[in-house]
Amino acid sequence: MVQGFCFQTFTDDGSIDPNAVPTAQLMAGFADRNASLLRRIGLPLGDPAAWIRLPDESTIAIVRDLEMDRVRDRRSVDRVYCPADFSPQDDTLHADRETAVAQSVAECLRRSGVAAICVDRTLPASFLAQLAAAAMTVWYDDQLGVTDRRCKSPAEQRALRQAQAVTEQVMQIICSRIARAEAGTDGVLSYDGETLTSERLRKLASMLFLERGFSMSHGAIVAGPPEAGDCHHSGTGPLHTGTPVIVDLFPRDEQTRFHGDCTRTVVHGTATDEVIQMHAAVLAAKAAAEGELIVGRTAHQVHRAATDCLIRRGYVESRGRITDSPTIQHGTGHGVGLEVHEPILLDDDGGPLLAGEVFTVEPGLYGRHSGGVRIEDMLVVGQVQPTNLNRLPTGLDWTNVPPLEIPSSE
Repeated sequence: MVQGFCFQTFTDDGSIDPNAVPTAQLMAGFADRNASLLRRIGLPLGDPAAWIRLPDESTIAIVRDLEMDRVRDRRSVDRVYCPADFSPQDDTLHADRETAVAQSVAECLRRSGVAAICVDRTLPASFLAQLAAAAMTVWYDDQLGVTDRRCKSPAEQRALRQAQAVTEQVMQIICSRIARAEAGTDGVLSYDGETLTSERLRKLASMLFLERGFSMSHGAIVAGPPEAGDCHHSGTGPLHTGTPVIVDLFPRDEQTRFHGDCTRTVVHGTATDEVIQMHAAVLAAKAAAEGELIVGRTAHQVHRAATDCLIRRGYVESRGRITDSPTIQHGTGHGVGLEVHEPILLDDDGGPLLAGEVFTVEPGLYGRHSGGVRIEDMLVVGQVQPTNLNRLPTGLDWTNVPPLEIPSSE
């Protein structure tokens, strides 16, 4: 059991008591998996590392000795150390690297006269154990590493715009390939003499992103009916003419580590009246949501604008249920940045929007029989209106959509 652990102290109105919260802060773990730690250290390190803000507001990084110069070059912290610089009082660092970094963090705090530390939601238990062994009081702040990442700087917005541009370039190739495929007598699509399957198109997308310095670490969705009745099904098997295919691509730029995230729906041949109506409803819901994506509104208002629009057109919500007829299965969008899904959600009870936040807006309708329709763009919250980072059209027919050029990142 971790001794000395406590939660934040709140005042009667629900805010944090500033006299009760320690001014030192800690984030630790693996920066290649922890976006908040990455943002503070500046490098996606594959070895355990720690970031500390001391009471005097100076910042420290504790990293493996082999990484010290690279972290110094980033100038993201005031001082850079390795675990050996803070060996425990018995002068023995554990052979396990993560434990050794945790030991050095506790010793660093002890030498700095810190008795209480504020930590974020990602702190590994190995660090908690060492802080407890050092008799530290540990405070938990569920907004540390969350609120500051919500508002994207101009440089971060440029990185997201660039990531989305590459995502759209690959999206155009995938959707156009579906639209221009050949349909057999059985309705199955083929391209270059080979059956066009969900798996084949995901493989193509992965190769195209790899050529552009991106990775599909979370996969992709290329799904027609009946799988598209489940909004997160990745899709399997051959694609067919006359049915909607959801294509959702959310790759990571390996240079900046920021994500693109875009969804389009394409129909080979002629769409049914039902799919045309679904598509019109989704576009109307998307426009309604985007009209609320401004400072002063809440994520709840954005979501209700989209959902109420769909409900007025005769669709119902079916959270947690896959249905035969098209229904509303999910929220309207999410934050995006160093992770493809970041707080906050555009959903019921979502809080106030902040200037410079970047969200996806992605209303959808899904049913086993008809398939699914989802359209997703990435937008920046503005004071008067949002800025849309997408350039691709949103229609169902992709036979004549031209390739996109990647804009300058300047």
